[in-house]
Amino acid sequence: MNNATQRAVVLLLIVALMVSTRLHLPTSLTHFGPVPDASWAAFFIAGFYLSSWTRWAFPSLMALAVLVDYLVISGQGTSFWSHYCMSPAYWFLIPAYFALWAGGLLLRRHYRGSDGKALAVLAASLVGSVAVCHLLSQGSFYWLSDSVPQPASLAGWWKNYSDWFPSYLRVTAIYVGLTVIAHVGVQQAVRLRAWAKARH
Repeated sequence: MNNATQRAVVLLLIVALMVSTRLHLPTSLTHFGPVPDASWAAFFIAGFYLSSWTRWAFPSLMALAVLVDYLVISGQGTSFWSHYCMSPAYWFLIPAYFALWAGGLLLRRHYRGSDGKALAVLAASLVGSVAVCHLLSQGSFYWLSDSVPQPASLAGWWKNYSDWFPSYLRVTAIYVGLTVIAHVGVQQAVRLRAWAKARH
């Protein structure tokens, strides 16, 4: 991102993506069935595009995620703190989501343009940050939540981790992949515009 205006536009798009998918809109509103939550991808994408705004943008998106959770749970007529997902493990979402943000930061640090090396760094940072995020979010829930059947065990934790990891990675990768397509498309449009301008 070259200027504050571009970063602000990206931030608004990320907020819209996260809110619209995290709200779990009913099928009648989406027309396509349930839309997967894009929160994990949103934090990864934000880490890449908003790296210079990390100090305030990450806490702001984190607060937004908690607010949306509160609205969704309260809207179901359930007390926020008595919901199935609420436990001391909920606060582990802060370092978990920051792991995704850090994956985006790592990609930004090594990004030199859209080429094979960039795709390799993207794949490594995406898989690594999703693995760490899942470890923190799923692991904390498994070990700290009263909702998990007891007794907890390493074997039970590993089965739970490995069963859910592919789906979380797949959803995050789809959203990030769509972002890559949009990124390359915008780059090409800018280059074509500059080329056309140069010819005149």
